Amino acid sequence: MPRGWWLACTSVRTVYLGTSDFAVTVLERLAASEHRPALVVTRPDRPRGRGRKLASPPVAGAARELGLELDQPESVNAEDARAAIAAARPEAVCICAFGALIREPLLSDHRMLNVHPSLLPRWRGAAPVERAIEAGDSLTGVSIMRPTAELDAGPVCLQASEPIEAEDDYGTLAPRLARLGGDLLVETLDTSPECKEQAREGVTYAEKILAADRRLDPSLGAESLARRVRALNPHIGTWLELSGDGRLGVRRAAVRVRDGVAPGKLAAHDGSLLLGTADGALELLEVQPPGGRSMDAAAWLRGHAGLLGD
Repeated sequence: MPRGWWLACTSVRTVYLGTSDFAVTVLERLAASEHRPALVVTRPDRPRGRGRKLASPPVAGAARELGLELDQPESVNAEDARAAIAAARPEAVCICAFGALIREPLLSDHRMLNVHPSLLPRWRGAAPVERAIEAGDSLTGVSIMRPTAELDAGPVCLQASEPIEAEDDYGTLAPRLARLGGDLLVETLDTSPECKEQAREGVTYAEKILAADRRLDPSLGAESLARRVRALNPHIGTWLELSGDGRLGVRRAAVRVRDGVAPGKLAAHDGSLLLGTADGALELLEVQPPGGRSMDAAAWLRGHAGLLGD
């Protein structure tokens, strides 16, 4: 059952700010509670995909399905957006993966609660789930905190941990954190716990994922590359360069104990596709050829074995 389900509570009038799939899970939990949002604010529709068709953010679609009032301003800090939030008369503005900075005076206009998927002060910033996996952390979690002008540095109201399993990738870990975040947000609204300043020690920053982060650099070790693959899949993807054949997407990979594969070289061995790294081999389990769909590495090998050494 959700955390705090046994507690009697008084409903809190809320406004919700969110954008991503992660934020959808939290919104659904909030909408099912006593604190159903009076207004949902998300980002504007944008062109997406190869066809550049106009598409709504995931939270916009979820809000419509839930029958919630929706606003999609160009800037949440603009006067008209702030007026729309104020007109909803929120007792709390709840934020999760909104994707844009909230500035003054909006930051001080209302009581605000932010759902951040890390154990603050570790992994402040844009990509806490990915960076925790990539760093090899064994534990992460969710913090409910009051946002301030300094990035993810505000007081923490409630926090709970979640183990990172050996085989977790973003696709398995993020949904668990989203469910935990929804439960923690509702519990915070139910119980109004005291918010405490973050420790000054142990601060790390989860920098935004850049294009360079997606490349599998063979000068790194196999374990580091395996963690990078898990951190950035299935939502972003990783890749390596193919000589004269563009980029080969790598969707799943594992460390393979094998010598004799030079760093940066692809080799076929006993039906497996191996990438040489600085300290051993990375076995590629699922790949995505340029312009194609993901497939088992063995299927890709059948058409490309002649290009590889054995």
